[in-house]
Amino acid sequence: MSRLEWIESKILNAEQLQKKLALWRFKNEKIVFTNGCFDILHPGHIKVLTEASEFGDKLIVGLNADSSVKALKGNNRPIMNENDRALLLAALHVVDAVVLFSEETPKNLIETIAPQVLVKGGDYAIENIVGADYVLQHGGEVKTIVLAAGHSTTNIEERLKGK
Repeated sequence: MSRLEWIESKILNAEQLQKKLALWRFKNEKIVFTNGCFDILHPGHIKVLTEASEFGDKLIVGLNADSSVKALKGNNRPIMNENDRALLLAALHVVDAVVLFSEETPKNLIETIAPQVLVKGGDYAIENIVGADYVLQHGGEVKTIVLAAGHSTTNIEERLKGK
């Protein structure tokens, strides 16, 4: 298997995800989940993903599909399509799986995965994190990570527009 094929193999559909989850659970590996649009991968994303990966053995990233990003961020987004964003995330060694979701929130995906740890950026209060109630009710943990100041896709987008 080439390195590119290995990277691409980390981008999973629902059936592939279930097989990976079964294997990881059989090995008693701690599963961590986070999600986002990851429209332009930047140092803030790398910080959050790296820190999230330290909470367990396997990091699954739920990636908003293009339709979901457009609904959340407006008609000018996403800047990069879902396949390109998934490939970039999968290329990171701290990411073990990338799964697209088209809903506005990852609630259904979180309930399907049932991670032991749910992680979001520190701009979210735990009580406002989608899926936190489910994870906590099932004995898991919810963590927030302090965001890297000055790093956001919106900031990059505005700099590109000369603002």
